[in-house]
Amino acid sequence: MTDLENSPQEDQPSQRLQSLDVYRGLIMLSLAFVGFGLAETAGNFLETRPESAFWKQVRYQFSHAEWVGCSYWDLIQPSFMFMVGVSMAYSYAKRKALGHSYKQMLVHAFTRAFVLVALSVFLMSIWSDSTNWTFMNVLAQIGIAYPFLFLLWNRPFLIQALAAILLLAGTWLAYEAYPNSGVSLESGAPEVGVTREWAQEHLLGIRAPWHKNANFGHAFDIRFLNQFPREEPFLYSRGGYPTINVVPSLVTMLFGLMCGELLRCRRSGEAKLLILFGAGTFGLVSGYALDLSGAIPIVKRIWTPSWTLYSTGWCCLILGLLYGIVDLLKLRFWTLPVIVIGMNPIVIYCMSMTLKPWTSRQLETHFGESVFYLYGAIDPVWTPTVRAILVGITFWVVCYYMYRNKVFIRV
Repeated sequence: MTDLENSPQEDQPSQRLQSLDVYRGLIMLSLAFVGFGLAETAGNFLETRPESAFWKQVRYQFSHAEWVGCSYWDLIQPSFMFMVGVSMAYSYAKRKALGHSYKQMLVHAFTRAFVLVALSVFLMSIWSDSTNWTFMNVLAQIGIAYPFLFLLWNRPFLIQALAAILLLAGTWLAYEAYPNSGVSLESGAPEVGVTREWAQEHLLGIRAPWHKNANFGHAFDIRFLNQFPREEPFLYSRGGYPTINVVPSLVTMLFGLMCGELLRCRRSGEAKLLILFGAGTFGLVSGYALDLSGAIPIVKRIWTPSWTLYSTGWCCLILGLLYGIVDLLKLRFWTLPVIVIGMNPIVIYCMSMTLKPWTSRQLETHFGESVFYLYGAIDPVWTPTVRAILVGITFWVVCYYMYRNKVFIRV
């Protein structure tokens, strides 16, 4: 892979990578349809069938892991960030081919970063009485990292790989060196939202530097977030998400950029596919090995280095699979429903974040309160799934209208 340095990628045609649109569409489809309401539906079934292994697994896969582990739902955000890196390889190559100077592209990168962070703060403040200065949202994380990602764009593979290693090593060192890490399993830490029961269930066997709300990331936010005007002091994140996740998640984006540059180079499609599958396998094995050894657990909420490797492994495998099907075999007859969403990700994301309750109420207003019960034709426990699907279809129709009229919102 090192001979990518010798492949003048700027001379390659910047054809649209359709598999990336499909990948983006599948992820945004999952988000817009709220996982098809399956987590809540599974919870309804478990109320009467608490021993059901099937519904326990469904609820797990469509919810975030409480701490250590990885579910399908946990892969939404790293996929989003990974795809930002892949698309950067194409978008800035196109801008360069159009004659944009490096200075113009740098200004664009910083402008895009500012808009993404501002949009994130706006979306996170919608249900607040004042501005909610928080930067854990995926848009804010992408926005903060984006200029640094741009600075690594079009650099030699070895430089990018070294940057990834240094960022992950720095993250590991910051957490390991922080002196006040850890939650007592005997008493928990209620002052930062960690009960004794939760700690004993989820932190047993986990080394202190990687405990929830008792780590370097939490300490950083206590200082950083309280510099902003707030109605009340920031004490802790209920989910355990720190702002400093932006450092290791930049690596996720960088790995995406490297994959994008791979897909633009002169190698054959089959060779690119093998490299993607090889990289994906390496990511899964190395991330899982770090977790299994007890050195660094796989924790999405604090984006541990092992999580970065493990989740990127899944992203490479998914992209490779779609690249093989959509771009190499050209089996595209099924892709339109997801491409419709994948071409307007910001639109579907904003609708998903702001309009779900309102859309649900409008459907009940105009089609009757029983619309989510399909007029008695379905078991009420399926109501969350029916609601999620109908709301998601409403959003999809909006995106389809925009797609048909070639209206694409870009940041």
